[in-house]
Amino acid sequence: MSLLKVTNLTKKFGKFTALDGVSFEVNKGEILGFIGPNGAGKSTTIRVLLGILKATSGDVQVFNKDAWKDAVDIHKRIAYVPGDVNLWPNLTGGEVIDLFLKLNGNVDKVKRDELIKRFDLDPSKKCRTYSKGNRQKVALVAAFATEADLFILDEPTSGLDPLMEKVFQECVLDVKKQGKSVLLSSHILSEVEKLCDRVTIIRQGKIIESGTLNELRHLTRTQMTVEATQPITGLGEVEGVHELEESKHSYRFQVDGDSMDAVIKHISQYGIIRLESTPPTLEDLFMRHYEGVVDKGVGGE
Repeated sequence: MSLLKVTNLTKKFGKFTALDGVSFEVNKGEILGFIGPNGAGKSTTIRVLLGILKATSGDVQVFNKDAWKDAVDIHKRIAYVPGDVNLWPNLTGGEVIDLFLKLNGNVDKVKRDELIKRFDLDPSKKCRTYSKGNRQKVALVAAFATEADLFILDEPTSGLDPLMEKVFQECVLDVKKQGKSVLLSSHILSEVEKLCDRVTIIRQGKIIESGTLNELRHLTRTQMTVEATQPITGLGEVEGVHELEESKHSYRFQVDGDSMDAVIKHISQYGIIRLESTPPTLEDLFMRHYEGVVDKGVGGE
């Protein structure tokens, strides 16, 4: 069941097309990673989802309601954390959290206090004294303390230290266990890899790939190191082998996922002593997609 469905979303700023036919969906109980470099169109997409920007064309449905026309109703059931949080400087962190919770219509003090403790936040300090990381903590506590059905997180760990990133990841998995849905926009690929059920990659305002991590890994290359009792000949000619390096009877190379079987069959003839395989990461996938692509000048972030 789709909580969020984006179909052929296009957004133009004058003659410039920031989003060009973007389509994806987030299902109930799912964490979707929305990834791309700065300027790819991630934040523009999110602003349209939130009803802040009006789409030039296309259809954006959240809870089967129109993102632009029904924005007020939709906001009652979503929690949003931006990558750069601006807070009222003269209010304390605790006052801001309570204000957000009251606007949302529910104040669960036990949950709020537990999250403040988990994120190691001092709620008595004025917001003007907070570092960027502490401002993010205020927004994250306010978001996770609500009973939202959909969490829209746009670079939410910006400014957090690794310990707090771990707490954030635990909170995301907690809301998933409760059957909630999360749209996580990030360029921290390890974070996306740990948390997300599916990934959608955006580049220059267009969706270029969507699927589970396993489905997308056919696009990446596995790093292999092989030692054999005799020289391996013809390895560089096997389709799918890249960046081959030789040192005596040791060979390092990358292999495309769909060529693995042919490579294993070829090298097995030469008396393998050692075989190491490093599985592809989301970072590999990302770099393959953006290899040789210049994203300068692409706006909308």
